[in-house]
Amino acid sequence: MPIYPNIKNARMAKNLSQKDTAELLNMAQQQYMRYETGQREIPVHHLITLAKYYGVTVDYLLGLTDEQGNPS
Repeated sequence: MPIYPNIKNARMAKNLSQKDTAELLNMAQQQYMRYETGQREIPVHHLITLAKYYGVTVDYLLGLTDEQGNPS
């Protein structure tokens, strides 16, 4: 299963709880937690929402780069 360490890093950098982020994505906190722990793959539309909200690239959230970048 994939693990997305930068999703948690981006959330914590904004001082948000898993519950706060889950509300942004209109889901239960437990469901969001499964994305952070790699128990479930995160859908592309959620990745885009989080990248825009956090001001980072999808590549950063996926752990493909350490550069947060500037999303288009």
